[in-house]
Amino acid sequence: MQNSHPEYQYINLLKDIMENGVVKHDHNTGMGLTSVFGRQMRFDLSKGFPLLTTKKVPWNSIISELYWFMSGQTNIKYLIDHKNPIWNDYPYKIYKKKADKGELPPLTKEEFVEKIKTDDQFAKDHGELPHIYGEQWRAWQTADGRKIDQLAWVVDTLKNFPDRKHAVLSAWNPQFLYGMAKPGEALSFPLCHILFHFNVAGGKLSCLLYQRSCDMFLGVPFNIASYSALTMILAKICGYEPGEFIHTLGDAHIYYNHMDQVKEQITREPKPFPKLIISDEAKDLDSFRPEMVTLEGYDPYPALKAEMTVAGGFDEKDRK
Repeated sequence: MQNSHPEYQYINLLKDIMENGVVKHDHNTGMGLTSVFGRQMRFDLSKGFPLLTTKKVPWNSIISELYWFMSGQTNIKYLIDHKNPIWNDYPYKIYKKKADKGELPPLTKEEFVEKIKTDDQFAKDHGELPHIYGEQWRAWQTADGRKIDQLAWVVDTLKNFPDRKHAVLSAWNPQFLYGMAKPGEALSFPLCHILFHFNVAGGKLSCLLYQRSCDMFLGVPFNIASYSALTMILAKICGYEPGEFIHTLGDAHIYYNHMDQVKEQITREPKPFPKLIISDEAKDLDSFRPEMVTLEGYDPYPALKAEMTVAGGFDEKDRK
C-alpha cells in the first residue's frame, strides 16, 4: 500500500517543509532555508533498520561517528583515520579564523585534513572539538571538578532498574553554549541532537530523541540511523530486544542549496530496509567496537551529493 513503508515518514516531511515551510536564513552563513517546527517520526526496529533507501547514506561514516561519541572522543583524528569527513569543517573553521588573522599559517581544508592525519601534534593542537557530544555523554564536567559518565549511568539504569523512567542523557550543557557561556568559552559549532530518553517495556528497549535543529537532507538521515543503531547496541548490551526509535524534531528545515536534490529524492519509491546485526560480543560499553555491528541487505538508490552548510554556532560579537 502506498505510504505504508516507514521511510515515507521522512519523504512526507520533506514535502511538508516544501509546501508549508517558513523562509529563514542561517545567521552564520546567510544561506536561505525553509522550515517547519515540531514534527515526529517513529521506526519499529524489529521490522528493519531505518537506513534510508531513497538515496545512499554512507554507513561507515555513521558507525564510526557513533563509536566516536560512545567512546567519549573529541578529536577528529579518529574520524579522519577512518575516512569519515563529516566533522572536518568545524575545526577547520576555527583554524581558518586564526589563519586569517595571521596567527597561524594559511592552509586549504584539504591541507588541514592531511596534517591532522599525518601530524599527531598538529592533530592535538587543532583537531579538538571541546565539549562536543562524546565529552557530554561520557565526561560531563561539573562545578566541583567531577566528570559524569552519563552513558554508563544510563546503561546501569537500564540493566538494574528497567521500570524506572529516568534513563535520560543530555548533551545540552549551558555552561558552554551561546551567551550563557563565559566569554571565550562558548562552542563555535552547534549541538543539534541534544537529549534522548530510553524506555524498557515488554523486554524491548526504545529511544526517544529530541533534536532541536534538523538539516533534513544531509543531517537527519544520519541521525535516524545513528540513534537507531545506538538503541540496538544498548539493547544487546543490556539484554533486551530492540523496540522503537522515536525521533522528535524541533526546527526541521531544508537549505536552499539542497532543494534540487530533495526534489529528486521525493520521486523515489522506498526499498526494503536493511538489517543490522549486533554481535553477541557486544557485552559492555568499554569493550564495544564498531566491528561488532554488521549491516546486511542494503540496496539504496544512488547517492545525491550536496554541500554541507556549516551553520549556526556562536560568535562572541553576538553578545553585542
